[in-house]
Amino acid sequence: MKFFVTGVNGQLGHDVMNELKKRGHEGTGSDLTETYAGAEDGSPVTQMPYVGLDITDKEAVRRIITELKPDAVIHCAAWTAVDMAEDEDKVEKVRAVNAGGTRNIADACKAVDCRMMYLSTDYVFNGQGTEPWKPDCKEYQPLNVYGQTKLEGELAVSGTLEKYFIVRIAWVFGLNGKNFIRTMINVGKTHNEVRVVNDQIGTPTYTFDLARLLVDMCETEKYGYYHATNEGGYISWYDFCVEFYKQYGLTTKVIPVTTKEYGLSRAARPANSRLDKSKLSEAGFQPLPTWQDAVSRYLKEAKL
Repeated sequence: MKFFVTGVNGQLGHDVMNELKKRGHEGTGSDLTETYAGAEDGSPVTQMPYVGLDITDKEAVRRIITELKPDAVIHCAAWTAVDMAEDEDKVEKVRAVNAGGTRNIADACKAVDCRMMYLSTDYVFNGQGTEPWKPDCKEYQPLNVYGQTKLEGELAVSGTLEKYFIVRIAWVFGLNGKNFIRTMINVGKTHNEVRVVNDQIGTPTYTFDLARLLVDMCETEKYGYYHATNEGGYISWYDFCVEFYKQYGLTTKVIPVTTKEYGLSRAARPANSRLDKSKLSEAGFQPLPTWQDAVSRYLKEAKL
């Protein structure tokens, strides 16, 4: 199959390109920079075809996708700086990327009749309660600008195409870029104690594992909404930090605090990020390994 992947300078796009190469698919990557600017780690993505693309440029998106005529587009590019998205002077830019850019890609996919995969987020929901969110739930009510614009992206895809996958993920970490594990290990090396919230509940997602699943899905026609995180149970950010400190060998004390006590975030965060992943197995897709196992593999590969 022939794939076009956006956001390959980031954690997920990087791993998706590597997975495509591993399976013998053709893959062209793209991001804002003129040349690939992700990790120069010698992995396949660094040698695969790349085009610079601003997804908010409708004509450029249409031209590149029309020229490539891919069988599938995996759309990983997004504005993900959640707190910065709340700045009044950034809101329209965030919307232009997450909603407008996604619509541009959906329109181009429709024009060449290819399937599209859009990566979304648990932030499209209101984050209340304790029940895991089901993929086909339509009770959205996002709490912040990031969640609202990602929801608008979802609606652009589902309203434009029939051959689409919308995959919501949460708490992402991968080798190519910044993430919670990397940040907190760096902090833990220089501090005797750290404060981490214990009232936001979800499950981490390792991009290496997720990339395998996404390509599995694109090789089928089992379209629709899905949720995908690693297995291993629902946890808090505090639980997560305790586990990877333990695996890494840090003795830094982790102090559990409430979101209110932590108090540093400008954007409201969902307390309930539990995602129901049962639809994956029902559709015949292999679930991701446990997050504990994913952390172990990540720590062996990451240069921390």
